[in-house]
Amino acid sequence: MRRNRNFIKLLPVILAFVCAISGCHNKNNVKDHSTDKLQQIKDSGELVVLTMYSSTSYFLYRGQEMGFQYELGEQFAKSLGVKLRVEVARNARELIGMLQSGKGDLIAYNLPITKEWKDSLLYCGDEVITHQVVVQRTGKNIKPIKDVTELIGKDIYVKPGKFYNRLVNLDRELGGGIHIHKVETDSISTEDLITQVSQGEIPYTVADNDIAQINTTYYSNLDISLPISFDQRGSWAVRKDCPELAAAADKWFKANKTSPDYTASIKRYFEIRKTIPHSPILSLLEGKISHYDKLFKKYSQDIRWDWRLLASLAYTESNFDTTAVSWAGAKGLMQLMPITARAMGMQRGQEHSADESVKAAVKYISLIDKTFSKVPKEERLKFILAAYNSGIGHIQDGMALARKYGKNQYIWKNNVERYVLLKSNEEYYSDPVCKNGYFRGQETCNFVKEVTGRYEVYKKKIPK
Repeated sequence: MRRNRNFIKLLPVILAFVCAISGCHNKNNVKDHSTDKLQQIKDSGELVVLTMYSSTSYFLYRGQEMGFQYELGEQFAKSLGVKLRVEVARNARELIGMLQSGKGDLIAYNLPITKEWKDSLLYCGDEVITHQVVVQRTGKNIKPIKDVTELIGKDIYVKPGKFYNRLVNLDRELGGGIHIHKVETDSISTEDLITQVSQGEIPYTVADNDIAQINTTYYSNLDISLPISFDQRGSWAVRKDCPELAAAADKWFKANKTSPDYTASIKRYFEIRKTIPHSPILSLLEGKISHYDKLFKKYSQDIRWDWRLLASLAYTESNFDTTAVSWAGAKGLMQLMPITARAMGMQRGQEHSADESVKAAVKYISLIDKTFSKVPKEERLKFILAAYNSGIGHIQDGMALARKYGKNQYIWKNNVERYVLLKSNEEYYSDPVCKNGYFRGQETCNFVKEVTGRYEVYKKKIPK
């Protein structure tokens, strides 16, 4: 009996000891643990950001992570003294689910501020206001509409969902008369419709103003000044039990909205033109394409290319401007991204050397050529040019999609080209066979056509 009484007295001590070594915590300890999330991030040396693929948030370009939200996340992580790691969700609900399950620390995306989500999240950072706008052409002899009443009698093409629903409601408000065309083809995205407006194939579409703004940097003949919806607020978000992290994000945004890095990111995505003007051939009489013909002739031998093809690539990339710097940070005559230039042996500070740029570009072309060695030689050039422009991964995704949908993964036109174009659509870039996410494929497909087309012109006008 005495032994039992002693055991009972010792039981609380034994339980406390067992709980301690097995990691048990009471409710207060859990709360203390979770509210110290900011310190945990600093101690781990890593901030895990959750986002979604899009032209405004996160994407891969020429093998490099890019996107406005990505860059802000990287700047915020730097302010905390940690590295950034990105995890991608397919939609907003998955984004929130990943946050709540602990797969990330913070949502770096303009998450709509709604009552439903406000009850379970802490919104933080910069509050961004978005709204829907009419995308239309402008320019000489083209007068854009300035009032929603002018949409009566007009044909406007939109994807199903919020844009279509808003137009239906607007049509009711105006008493009818808007010719609304629902574009249900999966292979066409909102950005594809914007391209069609720019090219004059359709007269009007609707997009969120931030997506529309980015597209004006590709197409200078767009007008996006007419809003047709109420404002929608959005911002970053964290879990409810991470107030210190939310406060740190609020503080960082407030202190850095006018910083050089923040301003540079805004300009890179929403202001800087993504295309450059081009000049004609230097001199037909002298048989010259550029001031760098000797370099093209010298280094083209290393990859068994016609020097005029290498010249066409350089022209399309930089207009033969050795000082050129693209919106994405590609530099020099051959417009190599810094990470690629370093990998090809170019020393820092040599980016604007014509000789070093061509030499490094030829090494990169040789690497791409080996990557696509299974592609027949007569087709391989198009794959090489596409990969040079977009990065190897997106072209491999296009090949994987072509294979999945019964097309020839070793043929460019109407096969891999088609699926590179479709990688701007969620249905395709979120497919498990795709490893590199969202991509604006239209620019790459145009690039291949421009380089090969100009090469044919050079062959006719410039002697070998």
